[in-house]
Amino acid sequence: MTGEKSKYPPQRTCIACRQVKEKKALIRLVRIENGVAEIDVFGNKPGRGAYLCSNKICWELALKKNRLEYALRTKLNEDNRQTLIEYSHNLLEES
Repeated sequence: MTGEKSKYPPQRTCIACRQVKEKKALIRLVRIENGVAEIDVFGNKPGRGAYLCSNKICWELALKKNRLEYALRTKLNEDNRQTLIEYSHNLLEES
C-alpha cells in the first residue's frame, strides 16, 4: 500500500465560511516561529497552519472576528494584520 496515490484529493476547511474544499483551492496561512502569520504560497512551510477561501469576504471575516488568531493560536500585531488586509484587497469578492 505504500507509494500508492489516493484517489481522493486532500480536503481542508476554510476557517471563515466553514466550507470543505480541496486543499489546492484554499490559501494556507502559517504561524512562523515569532508568532507572525504569513501566506504560505506553496503550502509546505513548517508551522501551525490555517486555510482561507480565496475571496475577500472570508478574509475580512477571519480578520475581523479574530478567527485567524484563534486558529493559529497567536496574537496578530498591527503590522501583520495590515499586511494580510492589503493582500485581501487583491482578492475577488466571491469565487
